[in-house]
Amino acid sequence: MLISFLLQKSSRRPMMMMMSIQKTPFPKSSFLSTMARTTSAAVHIDRFTPSSSTNSSTTTTQQYQQRLPNQVHQRNALYQDEVARTLGDVTASVRHDWTKDEIAAIYQLPFYELMHRASMVHRMYWNPSEVQQCTLLSIKTGGCTEDCKYCSQSTRYKTFVKPTPTMKVQEVLQAAQRAKDAGSTRFCMGAAWRELGNKQNAFAHILEMVRGVNAMGLEVCCTLGMLTAEQAQQLKQAGLTAYNHNLDTSPEHYPNVITTRSYEDRLQTIANVRDAGISVCCGGILGLGEKETDRVGLLHVLATLPEHPESVPINALVAVQGTPLGDQQQQQEDEDQEEDAMKSVDVFDMARMIATARIVMPRTMVRLSAGRLSFSDAEQFLMFQAGANSIFNGDKLLTTSNPEFDADQALFRKLGFQGKPAHQGPLVAPAEADGHVIVTHVRAEAQLA
Repeated sequence: MLISFLLQKSSRRPMMMMMSIQKTPFPKSSFLSTMARTTSAAVHIDRFTPSSSTNSSTTTTQQYQQRLPNQVHQRNALYQDEVARTLGDVTASVRHDWTKDEIAAIYQLPFYELMHRASMVHRMYWNPSEVQQCTLLSIKTGGCTEDCKYCSQSTRYKTFVKPTPTMKVQEVLQAAQRAKDAGSTRFCMGAAWRELGNKQNAFAHILEMVRGVNAMGLEVCCTLGMLTAEQAQQLKQAGLTAYNHNLDTSPEHYPNVITTRSYEDRLQTIANVRDAGISVCCGGILGLGEKETDRVGLLHVLATLPEHPESVPINALVAVQGTPLGDQQQQQEDEDQEEDAMKSVDVFDMARMIATARIVMPRTMVRLSAGRLSFSDAEQFLMFQAGANSIFNGDKLLTTSNPEFDADQALFRKLGFQGKPAHQGPLVAPAEADGHVIVTHVRAEAQLA
């Protein structure tokens, strides 16, 4: 297998770095052919060697290898075969025909391998040093008639949340300005109700909020429950960037969590948003009592939509006392049932979900969302390595606690991250061809001996 890197600098002189080895053949597989957006480098991969960093000649390297004991030769050959299989199996193409079995196979990879592949795909499409900071504000809290078993804002449950009226436009715009000053480039507004329906006065105020936030140069997102096609069009005309409407879990597990709104209702709202030309933000929650098959099922629905969501938030359940899931988790903690599915979400489960989402939807922003406060800086770094490239900052995420701005700024400095600017998509645009788009072509083909 031959890997070569051609780095085209801004000057007209190319720099070639060739890495070569002789290795035993490996199973035939085709790899990646995409268009990469960049202004400075083209990468062509033909051959790979673990010893490419040395400057020794091929003859010297062969003489050295001949002096190695047999077990080292065998181990080296096995390693080279594994590298070839790894490179050959990774795909970064944008597909909409994923099967559940394919997604399950990715999700079930050995953890180190899953992380490696997700990180490779992430770097093909996104700047790994950029993480978008978003702020989510509850502009109308509590009083929702839905029965979502995780939600503190439902009127069906006795929680700490007290219903409040819709915020005034000026208050929201002031909050948006504070978020921008703190580094956020996306401002999201959430209202706790089933649907907009005939709330004409509230909707008029929301449209004014959207126009005001848009004028600040921020991406504008709303989550307002179910939308009609006409309402979606009005939001688009006001300057809405994106609309959030989560599926929460798989179609099979969904009735165990929510009964007042069907899965089809949610999909219809997503279709209305898409038809209006608004970006779709749609993800789910881990910790709802779901099985692994439900996590795979959720990703399958998202990855087989006619167009992938532009962003997929991955949430960890924040258990709230008074909600059915919160009370159930509290009871289980009291009984010390550590192995139960309703326990707090494990960091490795979060990383697996993020990594799988990154691989099957490579052009999508994967947002590390609710529940982040329960994860350490090191655990959050693991999720960024898995492919997450967005967070929500500010001390509240609707009604639940969240890391404060200062804590996230310290985390960014520690990890060397910078904020992602507003209105910038992925680096790779397969359908485009202009002066800033060049081909990234990666091949790994051979025959089994």
